[in-house]
Amino acid sequence: MVLHYFSYVPHDLILRLAEPVRESLSSTHYNPPEGTNVSVKSILESLLPDKNSSLVPETSEGEIQREIRDFCLCCAALASAEVEIGDLMSWIPRELSAAAEAAVAELSRVLSSGMDGKKFGRVAGLGVDFALVPDERKLVVELMPQVLPLLKGIIKESSIDSTNDCDEISAASARTPVAYAIVAAHQFRWFLTQVDYPHLGKLCSLVIPCALTTLDHWSPAVKVQGMVSFIHLAKNVNSAELGWYEDVILDICCRNIASSDELWRYVVEMSVLLVTCIQRRNPRSSWFEKILTEMLSHLDRQPRNKERRIAWLELIEPVLNGMGLVLLAHFRRIFPLLFQWMHADDDETVILVLQRVYTIMKLTWIRNTPYVERLVDELTITYKNAALRRCREVIRTHVLQILILLQQCKGLQFEAAWDKHRDDPNLSTLAPAFERGDAATVVQ
Repeated sequence: MVLHYFSYVPHDLILRLAEPVRESLSSTHYNPPEGTNVSVKSILESLLPDKNSSLVPETSEGEIQREIRDFCLCCAALASAEVEIGDLMSWIPRELSAAAEAAVAELSRVLSSGMDGKKFGRVAGLGVDFALVPDERKLVVELMPQVLPLLKGIIKESSIDSTNDCDEISAASARTPVAYAIVAAHQFRWFLTQVDYPHLGKLCSLVIPCALTTLDHWSPAVKVQGMVSFIHLAKNVNSAELGWYEDVILDICCRNIASSDELWRYVVEMSVLLVTCIQRRNPRSSWFEKILTEMLSHLDRQPRNKERRIAWLELIEPVLNGMGLVLLAHFRRIFPLLFQWMHADDDETVILVLQRVYTIMKLTWIRNTPYVERLVDELTITYKNAALRRCREVIRTHVLQILILLQQCKGLQFEAAWDKHRDDPNLSTLAPAFERGDAATVVQ
């Protein structure tokens, strides 16, 4: 696709904006990571316009188009380095990232200010209102129909062919070094995250196929860029705009839950945001059950993994709210983990567990469940053990709030469970507080 308005861009402007990026990139120290025979620095330098091209009397429109596209791809890679797993892009300094992003924004502003509005905005056919797109982002949006299929193809070159049983990681890497896919994934994620609501929803048919390809790759360094992309997508589109991709997206979320520790927080946040966006009005959706079950299965295998449990406890709240009463069917999987984590060594886990227990109780009133007595027992132990913790006041306040809610929703069943703790001298300050219903009381 030829973008005719590129001929209005002064060629000298492209060279002028590229020169500081070239100089900074050239002077940046770079050692290729062990095990790779690809120089990322060389890849990026090859995308910059040839500074000797200023000597050419006339530069064709097609050449200007290619220079702008490649320059933006170079800047996208440089600007994207802040979200990184591995060390392939870790050598890029923040100053260079900021300079690259500023150069694209400046080129976009110049292009926007010098164009006739009728000629600017080739993705308008997708429903994007270019008048509402900030001037510094218009070039990024306009390049997406060109750039995203190109990046998708690069990422796919080192992917594993699921239709070929003999295709493995080593074979995929032999075809194309994975470094190319990692760079392309960074570039894709940067392009996507420059666009937000309401414009991104109009571009779903462009961005989702590339995001799926990124997430389906075997390399964690590629996957994480796909996860960050889907997180941004879920925050900036509505479920109707995801269209026919809904089941495909949720299926790939399920398949990626079995990720390594370094990806766990990303995959949990991505899955939570997407399932609640897509299935917001359907608490009985099988996707809620599949995603929650898959997460609980992996937490069951590593209940002592602090980073995993904290990430899950911090991020899972929207799923709990989305499922509501349906959570009752999952109590036998949820509560054993919560009871174990309620006595974890770190205060952060304990506080998060108590917050999630309170949410579950508000949503379900833990009706028709045998967990009331066990919950009272665990809460009293947590209350007493809080005496030795730094955050004892916060923990005891949360325990008190839960006991008050238990008393309200379970009545006689709660009284029967509490009866055996009523005379415990270590709980002497607790009983009067929750009997008054004083959830704001901080017990010393």
